[in-house]
Amino acid sequence: MQKDNIVLIGMPGVGKSTVGVILAKVLGYQFIDADLVIQEQEKRLLREIIAEEGTEGFIQVENRVNATLEAHHAIIATGGSVVYGKEAMEHLQEIGTVIYLEVAYPELEKRLEDIKGRGVVLRDGQTLYDLYLERTPLYEKYADIRISETGLDIEQTVEQIVDGITNLH
Repeated sequence: MQKDNIVLIGMPGVGKSTVGVILAKVLGYQFIDADLVIQEQEKRLLREIIAEEGTEGFIQVENRVNATLEAHHAIIATGGSVVYGKEAMEHLQEIGTVIYLEVAYPELEKRLEDIKGRGVVLRDGQTLYDLYLERTPLYEKYADIRISETGLDIEQTVEQIVDGITNLH
């Protein structure tokens, strides 16, 4: 299997989709938003899946869809909860270079004022900070490259990714 994709992981609000679209233009790749693929395959919005299946059910759906994602020369922006799916992450690591977009918690909090509208998967009683602490080790575990976005704008983030990929190969 060819490893010719770039997979963006990280918390909601770090700019995976925004950065991904620009990166795709810069590199001449396709852009795939994994959340949109889930909605298309399921014929439901993410928030409807979460409402109908619950958090764990959504994570199972996300894992199944991402574990079978077919892509070539694509930038794949994943949902923030993709790292809970072992099969999905193993598949994404096989087909691409995984890049973790890191944002410090205070900055993340500022970016995510409307958390519920974002389809963020929070369990009952779980805070955004709890989620951040729970997911950070998973992002770090699966990442081939870590990009700290602290103090960077979108263009600078894209440059860092391109540099990171170039240095990896």
